[in-house]
Amino acid sequence: MREAIKLAVPPRGFFVPGVTHLYCRPVNLIYSPQLDQDTREPSYCRLAGGSLVFEKIELILRDQQHIYYFESSIDAARAWALAEGCVEELDRLMLMIVSRRAGHFEEKDTSPLLMGIINVSPDSFFGGATSFNTEAAISRAHSLIAEGVDIIDVGGESTKPGSRSIKTSEEIDRVAAVIEGIKGFGVPISIDTSKPKVMEAALSAGASIINDITALTGDPNSLALAAQYKVPVVLMHMKGTPLTMQKRPLYDSAILDVFDYLKWRVSVCLQAGILPENLIIDPGIGFGKNDDHNISILTRISLLHSLGFPILLGMSRKSLIASLSDGEPVDKRLPGSLAAAIYAAGQGVQLLRVHDVSETRQALAIKEALQCSF
Repeated sequence: MREAIKLAVPPRGFFVPGVTHLYCRPVNLIYSPQLDQDTREPSYCRLAGGSLVFEKIELILRDQQHIYYFESSIDAARAWALAEGCVEELDRLMLMIVSRRAGHFEEKDTSPLLMGIINVSPDSFFGGATSFNTEAAISRAHSLIAEGVDIIDVGGESTKPGSRSIKTSEEIDRVAAVIEGIKGFGVPISIDTSKPKVMEAALSAGASIINDITALTGDPNSLALAAQYKVPVVLMHMKGTPLTMQKRPLYDSAILDVFDYLKWRVSVCLQAGILPENLIIDPGIGFGKNDDHNISILTRISLLHSLGFPILLGMSRKSLIASLSDGEPVDKRLPGSLAAAIYAAGQGVQLLRVHDVSETRQALAIKEALQCSF
């Protein structure tokens, strides 16, 4: 594991083409609605065409022995990159950061969209989102819609640490009837699965988004199916499987390794014919990561904007909240979940997967109201 070394000034002679990997993330994000854009200095850039602006970036250099990072103004960073011979790569990363996201997020430039969770399984880690039968799941969907949910995420198989996979037929039996029962209420439905047969059954029943914790690696048929149906796909990072993922996961740098993995999966998906406007990325908090790994990812989650795709984050009621607080049980982690949601919104995350829709929406509404400039 390489030590990350902070530099006070941009280094000279550190970048070696073909050897050094360059990463770029916006820092010190400021809320500035579109109406205020003419009052900002020309040095400011707008994140993903939305309501957050920035004038500084952090550049990270990783080679075979070292990781270096430093902050810089955008103009100074370009001057450095020009001298180092990597200005084209920096400009490409900056273009990804500032370009407006497509698909569901084309017109979204304020609070994140909220994906409400419905688990149709008996062993999910939070019972508050669990519905053991079709009727209960449909009732929960009605409640989520009344609370203002933007997307309903239906899953029939627990993916908590240590859980085992169930039969495809059982998973289909759990989710298909639920999706049939809620498809007519005007809210998009995502299917949380890594099995292509479950994906297909769910899409036929009325789902319109695939949410795959394996980033379409769980089955060789998943890529072709996603390309065929032309629906949005959430690509999540996970190390191992739910059964094994928490057994001493190792990273060189959690955030950089997650970034590289998602970059690779995006490339594979595009080559398979999945449309770029249909891709969403998820760093997979808690999936094959210890607390230090999760914190590394969260503190630099804005790095993922340079992949150029909407970011989904699932932090709701996870064990990390208890680890960072007083070890609260899952039913006592709502305050920490809301704090994570507010933080993520401030980092430009476009979609939050949550158990508590109305509470999260209220917290985000207050944040947005109080951050408006004079």
